Amino acid sequence: MEEFVPAPRAPIGRYETPDTIAGWKALAEGLLTRQTCAFHRNVEISSRYAWINRMLPSCFKWAAMAAIASHRVRLTLYPLRLDPGRGHGIDIPHGHPGRRNLLPTEDVNLIKATNNAIYDDIFWVHVAYVTAEEGIERLRDLLRADRHYAPVLSGFEAIDRGRRMVTDRMASAEAQRRAADLIWSGNIRLLEHEQRVVVQPNFDRLSCASARLVSLGSATSFEVRGVRQEFPYFTAFYLYSLTRGMPHALRTRTWPSITRFDDRWRWIVASVVPRFRRLDADLH
Repeated sequence: MEEFVPAPRAPIGRYETPDTIAGWKALAEGLLTRQTCAFHRNVEISSRYAWINRMLPSCFKWAAMAAIASHRVRLTLYPLRLDPGRGHGIDIPHGHPGRRNLLPTEDVNLIKATNNAIYDDIFWVHVAYVTAEEGIERLRDLLRADRHYAPVLSGFEAIDRGRRMVTDRMASAEAQRRAADLIWSGNIRLLEHEQRVVVQPNFDRLSCASARLVSLGSATSFEVRGVRQEFPYFTAFYLYSLTRGMPHALRTRTWPSITRFDDRWRWIVASVVPRFRRLDADLH
């Protein structure tokens, strides 16, 4: 993830501690510049995920996956030529005879809005956790009464338990493995919250044509250099759905779609996460 832009222009002070969710969200938003171009805003969001992951790489697995996913969104949007001259929206270029727009403008803006919503909903929680001596207590104070954030708090509690076990120098190899599993289970809870609560409502609004195109373009390679090195980490939604996922498609008699939560989550859990865990282990 080193290709992402540098750390935030305004580093977070150790004692800069808002006492509300709204305050933390405002702080996280302040780490981004006021980009009128959605493409460049996406670059910054990807960089913030990569930056927060580097602060606690043994625990912040969701942030690493989010950096890669946000980068993939940018690759999807780039050919559409974002136009900073027309406000904050994404404008598909006009005036090219014979050129056919791949996605309706409203669907492209919806994809952009989804990427922004994920950042707004989850990034700040990582910042609040990592900038406190007892980060989990800070999160409990902030999130305990908020039903929306119940899965996020549960995920961070698992991550925190795993983190404490990992730092125990007397822990056995088996205890270390259990700690790694705890950390991953916590991050998967964050991922499920993201997909179910933030992404799915927007995906439900995509047109059928856009849903098919997004499904076709959904692949994860984790940007490993070189085809031979990259292949073990590569996964594509339709490749999985029409091979390992085919029994489910035959049972339900439905064509798989990335915009359907159950289809997407099955692919993420069975293919995307295991490949990222393999890559993470290989790199560390």
